[in-house]
Amino acid sequence: MKKRMISGIKPTGQLTLGNYIGALKPFVQSQQDYDLSVFIANLHCVTMPIDPQELETNLKDALAFYLAAGLNPETTDIFLQTDVHEIAQLGFIMNCLTPMGELNRMTQYKDKKDTGMSLSGGFYTYPTLMASDILIHQADFVPVGEDQKQHVELTRDLAERFNNRFGETFKIPEPVIPKVGSKIMSLQDPSKKMSKSDKEGDKGVIYLKEDIKSIRKKIMSAVTDSENKVQYQPETQPGVANLLTIYASLKEITVKQAEEHFAQSRYGDFKKEVANVVCDEIEKIQNKYDEVIESDFLSKVLEDGANKVRPQAQETLRLVQEKMGMDWKR
Repeated sequence: MKKRMISGIKPTGQLTLGNYIGALKPFVQSQQDYDLSVFIANLHCVTMPIDPQELETNLKDALAFYLAAGLNPETTDIFLQTDVHEIAQLGFIMNCLTPMGELNRMTQYKDKKDTGMSLSGGFYTYPTLMASDILIHQADFVPVGEDQKQHVELTRDLAERFNNRFGETFKIPEPVIPKVGSKIMSLQDPSKKMSKSDKEGDKGVIYLKEDIKSIRKKIMSAVTDSENKVQYQPETQPGVANLLTIYASLKEITVKQAEEHFAQSRYGDFKKEVANVVCDEIEKIQNKYDEVIESDFLSKVLEDGANKVRPQAQETLRLVQEKMGMDWKR
């Protein structure tokens, strides 16, 4: 029997090349080897203010890009987070089992709390809802980027705490971090992550819906340095290292192999080849996206996916509530 894997994307903005390399591409590679479920995290989207029309567009696009990237709904359960009501219910229970001190230490909260932004209770408890996303499906593995590893560690702590207190209930999930491309950086400021929440005009971000000519232009103008030597040195040559990571991820080779391939190349030729690979890949995805975006098939994919995962979610929640004394056997 295949091991169970679960993951999802929070589409608070248009999906980027970083999302494709760090999430969508690994999802597609994993669906052959695991019992894979992939959700669209629309509850997580409302922890911060977002325009309803923009959110609707982003959710629909996320599903279309899941399919365009190669996820097969015949073998992978694709669903909307809110279509499985048990997730939110377990999320509240996880809130009640999590000391505030643990939530105070979460990086996401620490990064925002002193910015002067008005943060919601949902933002604060985001990590416990993420734990529910994972635990309710009894997942063995969770593919995540480096910046999400802390959330899986909290999830493991919560599962172990519950099991020790109430009896064996949850599987203890393991994080899976891609060997290459777990974190793609901005093309203009390689000290920060390429983010879908950045403004659309940002030259450092490549969007999956973006015009191919614009993508090529952004890569050709990506920040490098004065060394004019293609080598993987993230500390001293972060821009070059980022482009090497992008190339290696899309070509499905190691960074070392990519470095050797460009050993004699100048930056102009190096960027041109990276641009060709990126543009070819995104153009294929865009063509498939255009085929499905207005199709009734999208709704069916979500309905079928939710119907497949709901029984497991219901059983997990029933077991949790029974062990906690929240219900009696009826």
